[in-house]
Amino acid sequence: MILQVGPAGSPLGGELTPPGDKSISHRAVILASLAVGQSRIEGLLESEDVRTTASACRQLGMKIHADGEALLVDGIGAEGLCAPVGPLDMGNSGTAMRLLAGVLAAQPFSSELIGDRSLSARPMRRIVHPLCLMGARIQTADSGTPPLLITGNPHLKGINYASPVASAQVKSCVLLAGLYAQGETSVCEPRKSRDHTEKMLPCFGVPLVDGCAVSGGSRLTAAHIRIPGDISSAAFFMVAATALPDSSLTLNNVGLNDTRDGIIRVLQAMGADLRVSNRRIYGEEAVGDIRIRYNGQLKGIDIPQQWIPSLIDELPIIMVLAAVADGITRIRGAEELRVKESDRISVMARGLESLGVRLTQYRDGIDIEGSAIRGGNVDGAGDHRCAMSFCILGQLADSDLEVKGCGNIATSYPGFAHDLKTVGGRIT
Repeated sequence: MILQVGPAGSPLGGELTPPGDKSISHRAVILASLAVGQSRIEGLLESEDVRTTASACRQLGMKIHADGEALLVDGIGAEGLCAPVGPLDMGNSGTAMRLLAGVLAAQPFSSELIGDRSLSARPMRRIVHPLCLMGARIQTADSGTPPLLITGNPHLKGINYASPVASAQVKSCVLLAGLYAQGETSVCEPRKSRDHTEKMLPCFGVPLVDGCAVSGGSRLTAAHIRIPGDISSAAFFMVAATALPDSSLTLNNVGLNDTRDGIIRVLQAMGADLRVSNRRIYGEEAVGDIRIRYNGQLKGIDIPQQWIPSLIDELPIIMVLAAVADGITRIRGAEELRVKESDRISVMARGLESLGVRLTQYRDGIDIEGSAIRGGNVDGAGDHRCAMSFCILGQLADSDLEVKGCGNIATSYPGFAHDLKTVGGRIT
């Protein structure tokens, strides 16, 4: 799919509520499916990725249906899953594949997880290794990528796993397997990754030990889950309003989990006029309203490496901000971007360079020097976050920008184009 965008021509303004958080939505559907009783989920993200997770849960025997704007999940308990008929197609969703692998590794049946071309190139050894330490039997392609052929083993053993990477998907996968394992299962990381699983498990009646450990045989009970707006989706509009002259935008009900709010710290460090108000707790998650205004004072910074896990999904749109800020922005410690839905460092670098931006790539990051942005053609490479980032860049260009490879935007933000138009952006 190709989108024609920008330049905006006028300030962005008004109010917007971003869609439900994708990471929390995946976890809510999976945990509700494993719980006993009927759970109610409000604010669920209606995207292709989340529908993929719900479809897989239905194939495993769960009953899931809409109740107005809410989702009702009739959980069948952790031991009530049934063998799927045929492979479970995870589409483009690495989160769905990695989290469900932890559940399926402990079942008394075999299963196969497959994905689209992009997902089939993503690394899975990072979850296969700890699961095998627990007694799981999993085969991958020779490259360590999907499909995953899982021969279930209902006699997993708990482990204390020191993950070499700060990854919420690895951590969550191991903890979900640990719900079925004998003894206690814990995970530690080199840096703290997003903690939505740890916050949500107690909502379903599963206490955590020492912050990030579960006891095997824990029983999940139905819960009422409310999902805040996705800060990763809000980030596109935060950057647009920061960089487009005379813009003033308010984003309501945005998730402010402290493992996800790095984008706010970066914007403020770069000089943005950003204020957070009405802070509150929504379910187990912190939320607030963000008001952001253009002030013409953006400057490049060296982003601290310890911030990277809290903004890993926002780095493509941060690269857009860097391209229009005064000076050089340096990003390091972000090698994880190389193995997302695309090699996001390379995809963003190719697009920015084609529009006149001076930059230098590194294995784990990039240096970007701010400059005027010209129009032209870029390719989002089928990566939803890169494609949306280029659509925001187009609002700041001096002439029209054509963005190819936008077909997967619906995996995380189906209403992106509509919302961008609503606040004054140009996109067709």
